[in-house]
Amino acid sequence: MHTPHVVVVMGVAGTGKTTVGPLLAARLGVPYAEGDEFHPPANITKMSAGIPLDDADRLPWLDAIGGWAQERTGLGGVVSCSALKRSYRDRLRAAAPGLVFLHLSGSRELIEDRMGHRRGHFMPTALLDSQFATLEPLTADEAGVTVDVTGGPEEITARAAGALGDLPEPEPVG
Repeated sequence: MHTPHVVVVMGVAGTGKTTVGPLLAARLGVPYAEGDEFHPPANITKMSAGIPLDDADRLPWLDAIGGWAQERTGLGGVVSCSALKRSYRDRLRAAAPGLVFLHLSGSRELIEDRMGHRRGHFMPTALLDSQFATLEPLTADEAGVTVDVTGGPEEITARAAGALGDLPEPEPVG
């Protein structure tokens, strides 16, 4: 019997985590959680003011996402979370072993253009440089795949689902 993965859709701001995440969840038949909703209000205030979060700001946010992922272990789910550093991904995996990561990746120019066209999001384009500076791409020993964000949301989702489908099944729970 196939046990669904819990997938963390990761990447810098503007890669399409909030667009691709729900599409992927629907395609996989599992729930979706928006990572931004796990941020405490103080984090939203800082980012809205153009102030990058530091590691201390991110810890409660990562723990909340890890708790959601742990509850979905063995059931499957998709959650968006920038997860830019290896240490952040390690913290998430400590809470929910067996997580897999979908790294949405694209050129700075493409992502900046997309961010310039979106409305109503708290993350300003000014923080994009700090996001790229912080990004530590997935390494060979991390369960996950990297998918280019060129193309439309359905095309990106199809590539992501295909790449994730090539990963080994998660270990049984319990």
